Amino acid sequence: MFGKGKTSSGSRIETVIGPQTVLEGDISFTGGLHIDGKVKGNINAESGSKAVLTVSERGCIEGDVRVPNLVLNGAVQGNVFASERVELASHAKVAGNLYYSLIEMAMGAEVNGNLVHEEPRRRADDVNPRRKSVEESGVSVEQPGISVEEPGIKAVK
Repeated sequence: MFGKGKTSSGSRIETVIGPQTVLEGDISFTGGLHIDGKVKGNINAESGSKAVLTVSERGCIEGDVRVPNLVLNGAVQGNVFASERVELASHAKVAGNLYYSLIEMAMGAEVNGNLVHEEPRRRADDVNPRRKSVEESGVSVEQPGISVEEPGIKAVK
């Protein structure tokens, strides 16, 4: 399915939970985690990592999932927090809220909860590159009479 040990997102699969395995407890990981079995517990990727969680059609998670990237074709009973990308394949089922930045959803996928779009967290300079140059010029945007019409900068009059 993934060819040469890589997920569809290009991350290397480092850990596999097999189809006959039931794991009880929370999992923390980096890199790639592939689930064919059942996990009863929360799954968390290390903060700031580019980790990818893939859950096959046979895979099932009973708990919350917090990862940057998720490829789901199985079931999750709990809330899903994907800070970067979610791919819901045709057999994906989520019984809980799904928080995402970017989502791809195939026909047949189910979400029984809320879909909540969240902007990716960025530094202020990434969102507004001109902000840095305004600050470097020594002009304060809080000074009376200065009008700035850039998104993310509030003008004070």
